[in-house]
Amino acid sequence: MRYLAVLACALLAACSEEAADIAMPVPLTDDAIGHYDQMIVADHDGPKAQIHLAGVPEPLWFSQVRDGVAYVKSEERTADIVAFYVNDMAAAPDWADPGAENWLDAAAAFFVIGSDAVGGMGAPELVPFGTEGDAGAFARRRGGRILALSDIDPSDALAPVAMGQMPGAEPDHANASASRQ
Repeated sequence: MRYLAVLACALLAACSEEAADIAMPVPLTDDAIGHYDQMIVADHDGPKAQIHLAGVPEPLWFSQVRDGVAYVKSEERTADIVAFYVNDMAAAPDWADPGAENWLDAAAAFFVIGSDAVGGMGAPELVPFGTEGDAGAFARRRGGRILALSDIDPSDALAPVAMGQMPGAEPDHANASASRQ
């Protein structure tokens, strides 16, 4: 009986520790700096990503969802990911302002891959939506296919891309208001 009591306490402690590790999304502010580019995340158009790591109090920020997915899919990553959030572009005011608090668990998102959408750093973007219907509507207008995070091939995020133009060189007016297109 004593053994069962000790086991129950150990399990309860483990569950409490796991619950404490679950991270909630953090609102995007002008203080958020991109993990890869070391630039102010809010200064770039398109959806963003934040990744919470075990034992790290602040999230890693990404100026493009593609970069967040690249981090997750990278074989070189060694840190334990506790949470991965992306902007729900159906709830975004527009492409230039993806929203500060409309975060969606990336594991539950529907990503449009291969559309004509270009993210804030000038690379093709993986555009996240909270529903398959919203992702489908975007894909019909802008091209691409819909995938879950688990189905995204690492090459969709890690492969090099041709950077014919620097971000901001030519406004992508077709991307404006992703939630209404």
